[in-house]
Amino acid sequence: MIPLIWNEALSGITGSISLAAWVFLLLPQLLENYQQGSAEGISLSFLLIWFVGDVTNLVGAIWAGLVPTVTALAIYFCFADAILISQCLFYRSANKNKNHPSTSTDERTTLLNSTNNGATSTKKTRQNSTSSIPGSLTRTRTTSSSAQNPTHNLSAIPEEKSTSRTRTYAKNTLSVFLILAVGTAGWAIAYKTGAWRPQPTGRHEETDEGTPLGASILGYASAVCYLGARIPQILKNQRERSCEGLSLLFFVLSVVGNATYGAGILFHSLEKTYVLTNLPWLIGSLGTMVEDGVIFGQFSAFGEKKEVEEVESAVV
Repeated sequence: MIPLIWNEALSGITGSISLAAWVFLLLPQLLENYQQGSAEGISLSFLLIWFVGDVTNLVGAIWAGLVPTVTALAIYFCFADAILISQCLFYRSANKNKNHPSTSTDERTTLLNSTNNGATSTKKTRQNSTSSIPGSLTRTRTTSSSAQNPTHNLSAIPEEKSTSRTRTYAKNTLSVFLILAVGTAGWAIAYKTGAWRPQPTGRHEETDEGTPLGASILGYASAVCYLGARIPQILKNQRERSCEGLSLLFFVLSVVGNATYGAGILFHSLEKTYVLTNLPWLIGSLGTMVEDGVIFGQFSAFGEKKEVEEVESAVV
């Protein structure tokens, strides 16, 4: 039995944590879309480019003969991407049909609005006629003064925003700890049962004959797709000045998965041949963390837009 050394143990643990993060990665966004009944918050271009990256990653991983977990994960991601893209297309089609009713419905709506406008006009006339009644002016002034002095309503806004943000942070932090625990426990079980075994670091120099050119090209193509996929989402958030409809936990798990994936490779070996073999996947994983940082900044700047608009409409 090969003895377990510290760097191999860390490589196994971080790799298992990465696997757990990837398995649960898309679930928060799928749930967010379901709860909103819409997928307008996420860029479809982002998902499509990411899907192309996963396909090239899968083919390149098989061609390069990477470890089975990488290949299995790539297959899983292709299916998960297809589910998320299908959900987005479904909601966009359904909401588009809702926003374009039939002509007969429009005519009925116009007739109903005209009837309501007539009723509103009659109501205003009656209100004006009753304003001279003793006591009615006092009630009107009282109502107006409370509407013009919304300080008592606004005083609770910072506390509500703080409570909501605290709940979000607590939920995301708990989710990350659960991913870390599941990944570590999974590695421990795999090691005890013999499903995972350490590999000597010097083995790559002796047996690796280099990565096929086609696999390297596909690997770098997937890295370019991963790096470019988030750009449409970043531009969309900036243009709309909102991250509404996006799951923050989705991007948190992406950072966890990418960080532990890169750490698992580097903990295993720093040999030149081994690092060059995995370089495209390292670039794709670690490079996207920078773009995720930009999206975190947008969440911080724009994430509360919906709440602010609701408060302003309530005050008015």
